[in-house]
Order: sequence, then structure tokens, then C-alpha cells
Amino acid sequence: MSKAPNFDEIICRLGTHSSKWDCMERLYGVSATEGLPMWVADMDFRPPMAVQRALEEMTAHGIYGYFGDDAAYLAAIRWWMKTRHDWAVENDWIFTTHGLVNGTAMCVDAFTRPGDRIVLMTPVYHAFARVIKAAGREVVECKLAQRGGRYEMDFDAWDAQMTGAETMLILCSPHNPGGRVWTVEELRAVAAFCKRHDLILVSDEIHHDLVMPGHKHTVMARAADITDRLVMLTAATKTFNIAGCHSGNVIIPDAGLRARFAQRMGALGISVNSFGMAMATAAYSPEGAEWLDHLVTYLDGNRKIFDAGINAIPGLKSMPLEATYLAWVDFSDTGMTKEEFTTRVEKIAKIAANHGLSFGAGGETYLRFNLATPRAHINEAVARMQKTFADLQ
Repeated sequence: MSKAPNFDEIICRLGTHSSKWDCMERLYGVSATEGLPMWVADMDFRPPMAVQRALEEMTAHGIYGYFGDDAAYLAAIRWWMKTRHDWAVENDWIFTTHGLVNGTAMCVDAFTRPGDRIVLMTPVYHAFARVIKAAGREVVECKLAQRGGRYEMDFDAWDAQMTGAETMLILCSPHNPGGRVWTVEELRAVAAFCKRHDLILVSDEIHHDLVMPGHKHTVMARAADITDRLVMLTAATKTFNIAGCHSGNVIIPDAGLRARFAQRMGALGISVNSFGMAMATAAYSPEGAEWLDHLVTYLDGNRKIFDAGINAIPGLKSMPLEATYLAWVDFSDTGMTKEEFTTRVEKIAKIAANHGLSFGAGGETYLRFNLATPRAHINEAVARMQKTFADLQ
């Protein structure tokens, strides 16, 4: 990469079919021309130029047939996982799905039956519960404990919730929305919990590249000996801001689980998107790695500015962010109802942020703010929030 990316550049996304920008007014009542969209988890940054070049080569060729020969794609995934995460992956472990929400839904379909109970550690990424319920399964909300201002696991309480009808646990690692990087000890405890209750463990690690300085993510496949019941979910989409390509990977080390998953993939006729394959292959490269290092440094700067500004407002507390670019802000000490603080943020500050209740039990007093935007937007968001809640100061 010839020069550092310019993450300060303001790129207009209005009218580009951007969910984040073009759906904000309809969903939140926040004007797209005046508002700051800090909800959908995509970034307002261009991806590495390697991705752009890969797409330009495709469009220059001008023929868009079925994708074949995935050798370079698989090699790129294997290289990335080994160099960035010290995890050796084999080609035949990798299945490509249409993003990781689709990958999660496929796991629910392949490894559970209607009526089964599926465990989530809440609050957690809202799409998990959505696909579980849509598939006719039951969500079991195992609420995370808060200690020292951050989330921790509470296995004693969770053991007591198990009935024997549970068949799967979906782990979010790193955690969205709390930003926790789970320790190796915590991951091993999750593995032990799954063994105790005979659960398939689906570890969604889509944010595993977006880890703040001073913290280290360990992939579940390396943290614990749980191969016979482990399914790993990874993707280039969140890391490189290419979510629109809808491409993700379900990586399954165990041959028996692979056979079950392959059967369902075949039954549903799922095949790959050539654009997604080309973009991920280009991103999982030395150039992509250099771009990512610059990105994490920039996100860390945004995090510090946002947290300092929000935490200076009495009654508001932004949970310390160890990974992701998603700030989790607690309004409980304001004494306001959910409707009151949400109305202030949306109608006065004109900021669209995800409602905490959508993440399940424990999220009722929170809003989630996306920090992956130019620093001018972060400064503006902080100024608006401080003005909106000035009466508390």
C-alpha cells in the first residue's frame, strides 16, 4: 500500500441504497440530511484498494458467469487465519454462505430441530434471536453479569437454566454489543459448559480482526479442545467494510459435522457469489492487513474521543470497548425511561442508534453507537449528546 488510507474523508452515501443512511429517516424519524446514522454496523470508509482493483478487473472483463476454481479464495482464507490468528485451517473445512446471518441460520437448520432450545448470552447481536425464532426454535436468554463495568459470564446461573432440551449455544466472540474480548479461560469455560449440556457450539467471530490495542483475541478453535462440537463463523465483510457482498465462511473441523452441514447446503441449493469471492480474496492479503492495522488505530482514536465525551455526561456510561467499533452506552443512571432518553437522542441530537432492547435481556437501558465513521462525525456526535443532555451537567 503506497500511502495510509484517509479515514477522515467524508464520503456521501445518501442515495446509494445504503441501509445505514437511506433507511434512517423511515426507521428512526431522523432526517438523512441533518442526522448522524450510528446504527447499522458498517463503516463509512472505503475498503482497501486491493478490493477496488479486484472489482475493476471483473467489470473490465465484462462477463459475469458462474464462479469456479476457488483455490485462490481458500488459500487467502487459510493465509489470513494462520498469519493473523495462528489458526491452521484446511480447505475442506470451509463452506461459503451468503453472509454470517445466513451462516448462523444454516447452522440452526443443520444441527437442531424445531422446538429445540438454543442458548444466547444476552444482550447479544439481535439477528441471532431473529433467525432462531423464525426457524421455530426457542431462544434461551442466559444473561451476562456486569462486574467492574464490563460483561462477564455467569455459568452457575446458566447451569440452573438448562432443562436438557437445549441443543446449541451461539457465542459472539468478540462480543457485540459489549465489546468484550473473551479470555482464553472464559472460552474454555464456554467449551466446558457446552460439553456439560451436550451443546453444539457455534462461535461467531466476525469481529475478530477489529480488536483494540492492548487486547488479543483467541479463536475458539485454538482456545479449547472441542472439535467434535465446534462450528466457527468468520468473514472478511466486517473487517474490510464489504458487507454488501454477502459472503461469509462456516468453518467446521469435524468430519461428521461437516457432512451434516454439507447435506443441508446441497438441499437448499446454496452456491457462491463471484463478487464476494473476489472481494474477500483481495482483502485477505498483505495489503489488506496493512490497511487493517491503520483502521484499528483510527478506530481506537474514535473510541477514546467518544468515550471521554459520553462519560463526561452525568448519568451516561460507555462500556470500555475492547473490540468491534460499536459503543454500548448505558442511560440507566439518568433516571429516564427508555422512551425519554431515546427520544432525546433521536429527536434532539438527531442521532440514529440501535435500541438496546433489541439485543435481548440486559439491554433495556442501552443504545449502541457505531464509531466507524470519520472523526468529524464522532466529534459532532459528542457535541450533540452533550448539548442534548446539558440539563444533567
